[in-house]
Amino acid sequence: MLRRALFCFFAFSVFATAQTKRPFTFEDMMQLKRIGEPTVSPDGKWVAFSAVDVNLEENTKTPHLWIVSLGGGEARRLTPAGGAGEDRIRFAPDGKRVIFESPRDGGSTQVWVQDFDSTAGNLSGEPKKVTSLSTEASGGTWSPDGRSVLFRSSVFPDCANDACNKQRDDERAKSKVKALTFDRLMFRHWMHFDDGKRSHLFIVAIEGGAARDLTPGDFDVPPFSLGGQDQYAFSPDGREVVYSCNTDEVQAISTNSDLFIVPVTGGNAKRITTNPGSDSTPVYSPDGKYIAYRAQLRAGYESDRFRLMLYERASGKITDLTPNFDRWVDSIAWSPDSQTIYLTAGNEGRSPIYALHVGLTGSWPQQLVDGYNDSPAPSPDGKTLVFDSMSVMAPNEIYTAPLVFPQCRIAVPANAYSLPACLLSKSQPLTRLNQEVLDKITMEPMESFWFEGSGKEKVQGFIIRPPNFDAKARYPLKYLIHGGPQGAWGDDWSYRWNPQLFAANGYVAMMVNFHGSTGYGQKFIDAINGNWGGAPYEDLMLGLDYAQKAYPFLDKNRDCALGASYGGYMINWIEGHSDRFQCLVSHDGMFNTESAYGTTEELWFPEWEFKGTPWSNRDMYRKWSPHLNATNFKTPLLVVHRQLDYRLDVSEGFQLFTTLQRLNVPSKMLYFPDEGHWVLKPQNSRLWYQTVNAWVDEWTRPQK
Repeated sequence: MLRRALFCFFAFSVFATAQTKRPFTFEDMMQLKRIGEPTVSPDGKWVAFSAVDVNLEENTKTPHLWIVSLGGGEARRLTPAGGAGEDRIRFAPDGKRVIFESPRDGGSTQVWVQDFDSTAGNLSGEPKKVTSLSTEASGGTWSPDGRSVLFRSSVFPDCANDACNKQRDDERAKSKVKALTFDRLMFRHWMHFDDGKRSHLFIVAIEGGAARDLTPGDFDVPPFSLGGQDQYAFSPDGREVVYSCNTDEVQAISTNSDLFIVPVTGGNAKRITTNPGSDSTPVYSPDGKYIAYRAQLRAGYESDRFRLMLYERASGKITDLTPNFDRWVDSIAWSPDSQTIYLTAGNEGRSPIYALHVGLTGSWPQQLVDGYNDSPAPSPDGKTLVFDSMSVMAPNEIYTAPLVFPQCRIAVPANAYSLPACLLSKSQPLTRLNQEVLDKITMEPMESFWFEGSGKEKVQGFIIRPPNFDAKARYPLKYLIHGGPQGAWGDDWSYRWNPQLFAANGYVAMMVNFHGSTGYGQKFIDAINGNWGGAPYEDLMLGLDYAQKAYPFLDKNRDCALGASYGGYMINWIEGHSDRFQCLVSHDGMFNTESAYGTTEELWFPEWEFKGTPWSNRDMYRKWSPHLNATNFKTPLLVVHRQLDYRLDVSEGFQLFTTLQRLNVPSKMLYFPDEGHWVLKPQNSRLWYQTVNAWVDEWTRPQK
């Protein structure tokens, strides 16, 4: 009797807990902390990282420093809440100090240093400013001897000192004339016009003082990047710095960054790579014998395969370590004994961690950890791997995995990208900063499916069911189309296009990794080149056909397709080629391929994708231009575009909206004067989700 009572009580508790959970909301998402890459202390006791707090009311995002014991326990904040915030913490080689970057003294981001008590895992004393440049400082990295810091700052290349930079900036700020004069491409990039400054690497003593420019000249060091690993590093002996730089004359048509080495005392830099494609993310081996880096071999193609390369410092010999590994190598890290390189690589909607043994010529990367991971960092003793991991149901947290190689009695192909669970290291969460918020929310996992796509090739898709799913009900569909186009959907987290948030108000969210997507081999990626409205469009339609047959809970009469960047282009293409959707959402989409060429900044992109320029290959541009199919437009469409988007100029959105209005197609435009290619400001993001979801609701909800 007691057992039955206890069972009933337990069952009621589980039911009550399930009932108290609720669907995911935008406000929930803004409560989540956005965790940065982990860094391990030299003694192996601590893992430090930053975490961003979002204040929706104040419309701010502020990073703060956190720490957690590598042995486990609660993560805690290193720096107090509030204030200007701090980011990018790095331990000194002796572990007794840390550097970080912060605008804490009035809005100018600088590098700071503070003592660190490794016994207690606390900062001690008051932070001291290392840099004091009018042009700010970021990206700080310790020298191996702990006496200096390498950092980057954007300066006028013809200025010899900070006083010159400050004077020129002050004169520009005071001038009533804001005109700019250009005499070359690229005169604007991402969301900023060229102001004449260039990013340079500087070195400064840890006690402060005058900083020395190691990379003078009219080139950016490192090149522009949207994130990822550093493009520069100290050699283990501290005598030199390696960095990436593009020195081509017309950078708007070039992806050719090479690696250079410069002495820390300054002087002429030595180019060590001559590959016509991109060479990036150099990392010295701890023993100083090698530099590992990533390379793309084809010039002008930003979506060529990222290979793992090895430069032998003594001889200058360069070896491709992954000649047959048909996946993109992403983040990389050396083992402490310099024998192994840990790397992440996208594979079929996931990003496992692999290990590659440098001494074994032609060896295949061995998968260590499954899931969607990034930023691997081995502990100093080489026994534990620290990294961040996420899923479609939870944002980044810091994880660990033992660096062991389990075995089981299962035959596995030598070139397998995925291994059975018994061969994988068991990862464990080291932080749970977002668990309290997530525990209140009900979500459905991502489900994978495969179907026969264009050319009868296998294509992968995913669905996410709505919370509190009822198999007997019929649900409307939000069909999400990714950008890139060389990108991919997967079991990862997004704040800008969150599938869980799209599904939360009673929809099935569906995604397809069409031809051109990453994680399925370079041939699959290349299939989109010169074929923008071909194989990808076929895949999307065939994927929808498959889903509507495989999932009887989908209501075929309530479908809406939504896409951004290339996904926005595809929405515009669908508008002129299909009437099977009840509504469409085009976010930052290309509408007129010829005008888009003249208003974008990275010209290598359209010249590769459309195999030339509008005057050398006009037929290709016109073949795939959505605007030439305007006579077929009829589906209600929401246009979203931003004034500061220089990748796809706002004029593309204006042209699309004007065309829809003149054709009397039901349409609306959401315009942001203060955003670039991405909506980043919290309140703008809220308006974006509200407007997009309201538009879909308007056209897919059953009529009463």
